[in-house]
Amino acid sequence: MEDVNQLFDAAFEFAHYPGPQGDSSVKEFLDRFPLPVIFNALQTETDIPGFETTLVTCLERVFKTKYGASLIPHYMPVLQAGLKSDSAVVKSLACKTVTCLLENRDANDVSPVQLIVSNGIYPLLLEYIIKSDDEVAHAASETIKSLASFPDATSVIFPTDTNDATHLGNLAARSSSLARVRVLSLIVKLFSISPHVASAVKNSGLLDLLEAEMKGTKDTLVILNVLELYYELMEVEHSSEFVPQTSLIQMFCSIISGTSVDLFLKLRAMMISGRLLSRDNIYNTVDEACVKALVSAIDASLESPEMNDTNAHEAALDALGQIGSTTKGANLVLSTTPPAARHVVASAFDRNALGKQLAALHALAYIAGETRPKSSRIVDEKSEENLRCLIYDVAAQSTKLTPSGLFLSVLQQSSEMRLAGYRTLTALVARPWGLMEILSKEEIINIVTDATTETAKIAMEARYNCCKAIHEAFLCSNFVDDPRRLKTGEKLQEAVRSGPYMSKKYRDARPEVMMAEGF
Repeated sequence: MEDVNQLFDAAFEFAHYPGPQGDSSVKEFLDRFPLPVIFNALQTETDIPGFETTLVTCLERVFKTKYGASLIPHYMPVLQAGLKSDSAVVKSLACKTVTCLLENRDANDVSPVQLIVSNGIYPLLLEYIIKSDDEVAHAASETIKSLASFPDATSVIFPTDTNDATHLGNLAARSSSLARVRVLSLIVKLFSISPHVASAVKNSGLLDLLEAEMKGTKDTLVILNVLELYYELMEVEHSSEFVPQTSLIQMFCSIISGTSVDLFLKLRAMMISGRLLSRDNIYNTVDEACVKALVSAIDASLESPEMNDTNAHEAALDALGQIGSTTKGANLVLSTTPPAARHVVASAFDRNALGKQLAALHALAYIAGETRPKSSRIVDEKSEENLRCLIYDVAAQSTKLTPSGLFLSVLQQSSEMRLAGYRTLTALVARPWGLMEILSKEEIINIVTDATTETAKIAMEARYNCCKAIHEAFLCSNFVDDPRRLKTGEKLQEAVRSGPYMSKKYRDARPEVMMAEGF
C-alpha cells in the first residue's frame, strides 16, 4: 500500500505539473515507476480517491512526449487490453495512446499502421464509435482520423469489399440512430483530412449515407444532426470537388419549402445553403435553376406567418445575404420576380425591428458587394436597376423620403448598427446614384470622416474603409471638379490620410479590441 501511495503522489505531481513535460522528466519519472508498474496499478483496486484518473492523466502526459511515444510499440498487448477494459477512462486513454503512437512516429520505426492492424486495434476503435459513451466515442473517432492520414491506412479504413465488417457503410447499417450519426460524423472528419482521403470517402459511397439518412427518417433530431454534419462538410475547403452540389441544394430546397417541416430545420437548411452558395466556384458545378428554386423557397418562406419570429426572419435574411455575396448570387437574389432582395432592403431601414434591421443591413452589404473585389461590386444591368429601385421605393414610403435620409438614419443609431451601415455604404458608393445620395447629406460625410465617432477597433476600421471608398468614388466622379464639393473632397482626403484609429485634431479615440468581434 505504501508503494501505491508513493506512486499516486508522484503521478499526481507529474500530471499536474504546470507546463509541458519534456523527455528528461519522463525518463526520470519512469525510472522510479516503470510502465509495467503503472499498468499493474491501474488494475489494482484501491481506496485512494481519484487514483485511476490521476494515473490516466499521468500516462497521457507521458505518451505525448517523443520518448514516451517511442515506448508504445513495446506494450501493444497492454494497449489492446486497455481497449478491452471495462473502464471508460482507461478506454479513452488507450485511444489517445494510439493517437500518440501515430503522431510521434519515427521514420526508422515499424509502421504504426502495421502495428495497429496486426494487433487488431482498428475493429475495437470502430466498436467504440457505436457502443461507447460520448467521450470514448470521440477519442476513438479522433484516433481513426489520425490513422487515416497515413497513405497505407487507406485500404484499412476503406476496404474494397463492401461486405467487410469494418466497412463504414456496414457499421452504419447495424447501428442505432444515435450510433449512425456518430458514424456519419466520423465520415465527415475523414473527408476533411485531405482531397486524397475525401476521394476515398466518395469512392466508397460513404457520402451517400448522409443523404440516405436524411431521406430515411422523420426524426427531427436525427435530421438536425445530419444538417449539422452537412454544415461541417461545407466548411471543408475541397468539399465542392466531391459533394454532389445540385442534389444537395434540391434537398435543402425541399426542406425549406416543406409545409410540415419543423421551423428550426428550415432555418438550418437556409443557413447551410447560404454558406454553400457563398462560394464563387460553386456555380461551376451546380445547376443555376436549382439555385433559383432555392432563392424562391427562401423568398416564399419570408412571406409565411411562421417567419414572424424575429430569429427566423434574421436567419432567412442572412441566408439571402450569403447567397448574394457572389456576383452570380447577387444577380439571382436581385433578378427574381419579384426580387427576393426586397425583403432585405425593406428590413434594412426598418427601425421598428432592430434585430431584423441589423441582419438585413449586413445582408444588403453582401448583396451590394462589400466583400467582393471592387471590380466585381457592380452586377448586371437588370439587377443594378432593381437594387436602385428597391432602395428608392423604400425611401419614398418612409418619413425620410430619400435614400440619403435612410443612410443618415442608420449612421445615427447604435455602434453595431453604424458598423453595418458603414459596410453597406462602402458597397453602395460604387454606384453613381449611391455616391450622389451620400454626398447630398453633409451629416453623412461628417460622421464617416470623424475619427472619434467609434471606439471599437472593428468599427473604427469599418468607418475608415467606408470613408476611403467614398473618397475613391469621389475622385473618379464628376463631383471632383465641382467647386461646391471642394470642402467635401478636402475633408475626405484628410480623413483618409489620418488613418482609421485617430486624427491629428482629436487623439482621445483609441481602438478597443474585444474578443470574438465579427460581422
